[in-house]
Amino acid sequence: MIQLTLILIIALTFSITATPLARRVALRAGVISVPRTRDIHIKPVPLLGGAAMYTAFVAAILLFGNRAYIRELIGILIGATLISLFGLIDDRWGLSVSIKMGGQALAGVALLLGGTQVQLFDQPWLNWAITLIWVIGITNAINLLDNMDGLSGGIATIAAAFFLLLAAMNEPRQVLVGAMSAALIGACIGFLRYNLNPATIFMGDAGSLFLGFILASLAIKLRFLSNVPVVTWMIPVCVLAVPIFDTSLVFVARLSRGVNPLTTPGKDHLSHRLVALGMTKREAVLTIYLIAGACGLVGTYLTQARLHEAYIVAGSLALAAIAALIWLEYICPSGIVRKDRR
Repeated sequence: MIQLTLILIIALTFSITATPLARRVALRAGVISVPRTRDIHIKPVPLLGGAAMYTAFVAAILLFGNRAYIRELIGILIGATLISLFGLIDDRWGLSVSIKMGGQALAGVALLLGGTQVQLFDQPWLNWAITLIWVIGITNAINLLDNMDGLSGGIATIAAAFFLLLAAMNEPRQVLVGAMSAALIGACIGFLRYNLNPATIFMGDAGSLFLGFILASLAIKLRFLSNVPVVTWMIPVCVLAVPIFDTSLVFVARLSRGVNPLTTPGKDHLSHRLVALGMTKREAVLTIYLIAGACGLVGTYLTQARLHEAYIVAGSLALAAIAALIWLEYICPSGIVRKDRR
């Protein structure tokens, strides 16, 4: 526990210190988010907050992380570095969706070569395929969720906190998960100091893709000795339910309008809809934080649930998500969504 606390503090210190420096570099280098029609902010905001989080995370892990799982750690860090570089290039010059997806697949391969993969089936190729689909899916889900001040960073902090708790509950085989979770919490909290509404810096794709990749990796690395795989596979899904739901909502909304969900941005995310219902931006973000916390608690409960209990609870959560999606997309009068459809 002392080691995890130290990792968290070091990452927090690095992040708080590096984020203002990243802001200055972004202003000088012209890595700035200029407001577009689909954006919430009305003034140009520097990017590169993700570079500060990446630096804080890696520094804390390299300085105080456990070397017991060095091969897996190297694979994760190589993948995180690759995906952050692709995000950084996209922030500065822009990349096509196909190139970004290729970079994410490459990072996923690095993860596989390091020995981190889903272990649900007897056929290795099937586990590899699910690993790549999960990594690319969660990475893009966190990227899509980064649409309001403090949202993506806050959700990543909450998810990492639950992963840290779950790792502590399943010691001693979760040393790497605990260390990376602690480092991610510290890096995110330090960044949120400057990213909460009104934000003075954004994380950019370099940050959101990095967060998504690390969270996807943590979810795969988690092992639960107290339950069976037919139950435990649902736990990471519950912890990451908010970005999964938001991505599903966006895909349904855009496909129903006949546009490409990946190349046609819009104000059709959960956060935008809550604002359209009358919440302030800060209230919308805090509401989503609460939802993420509730879903994380469900995931924690599943670690001790019996088979029928687990599927009743998880099934109820899934039905609630489907009902919410239908209500938000087809029933609830949302000014932003209606405007997008005209």
